[in-house]
Amino acid sequence: MKDYKLIFLTSLIIVKIVGCTNTQQNATNISKTETTSGQTLPKKMNMIKQKITPSLWVDKDAKVVVDYYLSIFKDGKMKEYHQYKNPPEAKEQGGQDSFETAVMEIGGIEFNILAAGPYFKFNESISFVINCKDQAEVDYYWYALTANGGQEGSCGWCKDKYGLSWQVVPVEYFELINNNDPKVREKAMRNTLKQKKLILSELK
Repeated sequence: MKDYKLIFLTSLIIVKIVGCTNTQQNATNISKTETTSGQTLPKKMNMIKQKITPSLWVDKDAKVVVDYYLSIFKDGKMKEYHQYKNPPEAKEQGGQDSFETAVMEIGGIEFNILAAGPYFKFNESISFVINCKDQAEVDYYWYALTANGGQEGSCGWCKDKYGLSWQVVPVEYFELINNNDPKVREKAMRNTLKQKKLILSELK
C-alpha cells in the first residue's frame, strides 16, 4: 500500500510539473494576430503532436535508458531530459531523493521515460511491434534487443535488457497469415509456433 501511495504522489508531482511547463511554453509561444471581431487569437502555439504517448517506468538513469534505445533505433533522438527533487512527503513514504524524466523519439514515436525507483516491472501484457521490411531488418532488431541481457521468446517475441517486450515481425508475415489460400495461412501459422525469431523463408 505504501508503494502505491508513493507512486500516486510522484505521478501528481509529474503532472503538475509538466502542466506548468506546457503552460509557460504556450504563453511564451503565443503571438497576437488581428481579427475582425477585435479578439486576439494565437498565431503559433507549442502543442503536443501525439494524442497518446507511451510512458515507460524504469528504476533509474533515464539518460542511460535513452542512450540504450538510441543505440538500437538509429534514427532516434533524445528530445528532453529533466531531474527533479522529491518533496518531503514523497521521502516520508519511502521515496528516493530525486527522480528523472526524459522524452525520446524512436521510429517516429515519442516515448516518455520516468526513472523513479524499483516499484514496477515490465511484463508481456504490453509489447511493441517492430514492422520490418525484410529478413535482414528482422535479424538486426532481434539480435540487438536480445543482446546484453535481453531474452529470446517464441513466435517473434523477445525482451530487451530492461524486460520490455517486443514483437519483431517482417511485414510480409501479415500477408501470409491473412492469405486467401488456407494452405498458405496454415503453413505460416504452424511454422510460427516452431520459431523464436521469425524466419520468413520457412513460413512461406
